[in-house]
Amino acid sequence: MTFSQDDAPQMAKKGHSHQKPTMRITATEAKNGFGRICAEAKREPVFVEKAGRIDTVILSVEQYQVQQASHDLAASMARTARKQVFESEFADWIADQNAWVAAHGIPGEDLRPW
Repeated sequence: MTFSQDDAPQMAKKGHSHQKPTMRITATEAKNGFGRICAEAKREPVFVEKAGRIDTVILSVEQYQVQQASHDLAASMARTARKQVFESEFADWIADQNAWVAAHGIPGEDLRPW
């Protein structure tokens, strides 16, 4: 039920963590021993395969939250980087727009539907 080294590149291509998988079971084994698998997943991720390929990973909620927090941080950093690139590339245009609004106000600001 362990993962072979040959499977690591396949996992990396699919966007899975570079963590070495520790437990690998078939979907039938997962179905028949779900309680045991859930208990095992609290200790380490459980990789479930269908037709000889990894199909699902069962994680504890703590492991999931750690991965989600890491993903959220990476996404936030990427957004910040894109914003900085945009603001530096279009700094003159942004300044022109801000100057126009400061001089003339926001178009349609006086047209309120309520």
